[in-house]
Amino acid sequence: MRLELRVCQHCLNRDDGHGGKQKAELLQDMVACAEVIQEYKDVIDLEDVHIRRVRDDEQGKPEALPVVAATIQNDQIVLNDTQLVAEGQDGTMLLYANPDDILTVLAGNVDEISKAVPGDVTVDLSETGARIVSEAGLGADPDDQPGPDAGPGPGPGPGPGQ
Repeated sequence: MRLELRVCQHCLNRDDGHGGKQKAELLQDMVACAEVIQEYKDVIDLEDVHIRRVRDDEQGKPEALPVVAATIQNDQIVLNDTQLVAEGQDGTMLLYANPDDILTVLAGNVDEISKAVPGDVTVDLSETGARIVSEAGLGADPDDQPGPDAGPGPGPGPGPGQ
């Protein structure tokens, strides 16, 4: 499996014309998670992890995985500058364009790494990022986790062996 995170460089740098402080913090959370995943990719059987900081003149352009998300705004196609692409071992591509989903998938992978690696493998998330991850049921105290009959987990996302 391979992952590619694409984020807007201007937003990441807290350029207020590109979404403001909250968006910048969320993107920084995503990059921090992706960097941990990149460092420990072998632990969860990932072949490769790319982090692409996209500039205005190359919106959405892929680095390694040839998939790009787009939306329609004012009757025009606009490429998403923030997206996560996951390629499975069978070649199936999953694309996440919603920032909450992206962070949830990345944090889920960091959580899996932290279970398999001795020592502290965590990411200090922003307040917004911590809320998103908490709502997804990740990063909670193991004693607070629901029992086996509680229903589905935090949602879609590539994890080890998928």
